[in-house]
Amino acid sequence: MLSLCQHGYESLLERELGDAGLAVTGRGSGWTLTENDLSAESLTELVFPQLTMLASRELAGDSVNSLARRIADYFFESLRGERLDAEWPCVFQTVPEVAGLGRRAGAVGKAFGELISKKLSRVARLAVPDLPRGRGAVRGLFVFFADFGRVFVSREASLGGQRRMADDDGAPSRSYLKVEEAYIVLGLEPRAGETVVDLGAAPGGWSYSAAKRGAQVIAVDNGPLKGGALDHPLIAHRLEDAFKFQPAPGVVHDWLFCDLVEEPHHVIRNLVTPWLANGWCRRFVINLKFGHVDALSLLKELRADNSPLSRHARNARIRHLYHDREEFTVVGELKS
Repeated sequence: MLSLCQHGYESLLERELGDAGLAVTGRGSGWTLTENDLSAESLTELVFPQLTMLASRELAGDSVNSLARRIADYFFESLRGERLDAEWPCVFQTVPEVAGLGRRAGAVGKAFGELISKKLSRVARLAVPDLPRGRGAVRGLFVFFADFGRVFVSREASLGGQRRMADDDGAPSRSYLKVEEAYIVLGLEPRAGETVVDLGAAPGGWSYSAAKRGAQVIAVDNGPLKGGALDHPLIAHRLEDAFKFQPAPGVVHDWLFCDLVEEPHHVIRNLVTPWLANGWCRRFVINLKFGHVDALSLLKELRADNSPLSRHARNARIRHLYHDREEFTVVGELKS
């Protein structure tokens, strides 16, 4: 099983896999290899893998054509008894830190495409060079270049929902990308007519994201809003302390957003717990910074039976997003 993560977080991924009962047998920039696969249910609980290639096979080759041929042979062999009648992902990924490796992968991908076009033109026309939007199990062809002559391939993969998002010129900060990505993990996003409370909103990236979808936003922060969030007709800026803000009596907001640069236990104890315990929101997207705490210990606390997530939330998911740094993004819904 080959697991891909954000560059620089390989040690945390290895520890997470170890806690799941897997021994890492190989590791490189942005990836780890284990001997065994996990069940689909266990894979959905993992935080650091952005893509997991199941039953992966390692291939080697010293040229573009030799690698393309080996990948094609693997693909043709795996297709026996299978019929592809719909679009399927044909994804070539690389270690971004290795100069020139992207060009190598592109050349191999082009040569591979020519090989399958000659033999299976209909199947080749259905290939899509991008991962599907969403999370869970997916079947296609997944190719990862660990180096110029070392490639891993698989037909089955599990997606965590993480992916690179497109920027918006109106967004006042790059944090906008995090909440856009979080919607994919949750499988829901704000809609017109819904209400959002954004605690620690400034400069307003998350508020802008919700407002552009037509939601009414209360942006709570003593700092200023900027860019597309400034003076937006759907964003009401409250110059208040995020930890002291509470909804009016009897009011339940559709969404709670929170991206505060604060110690995570302080956020959990004094913000997450009261909002979830009192049912002040229906859904939530919360960022927790782990730069000064042990990330895996924090994960265990979040999943403990007495945590606010376990007691009050359903469909709670924790991910290290493509656009996250030393932080987790936690999404979910409140129990009815």
